Amino acid sequence: MSNSVHGHQVMELMLTLGKAISKEKLKLLMHEKFGENACYHTCSASEMTAEELIAFLENKGKFTESEQGIETAADRICNH
Repeated sequence: MSNSVHGHQVMELMLTLGKAISKEKLKLLMHEKFGENACYHTCSASEMTAEELIAFLENKGKFTESEQGIETAADRICNH
């Protein structure tokens, strides 16, 4: 797994924004920050694309969705 980024890093990146962001803009931000060829993993999944990670985190309830887009909160990031 070369250049694999943990989902926590993506959620922490979202926290630095301080506002909601569209999923498409989040994907672009991930590509800018981590590289277009980055793989993503979490505590329970691996080898995901940016799109797959966004869907995975959404399905795990890690995002709050609004008309402005999605955002996360520090208490939604597990500490292990």
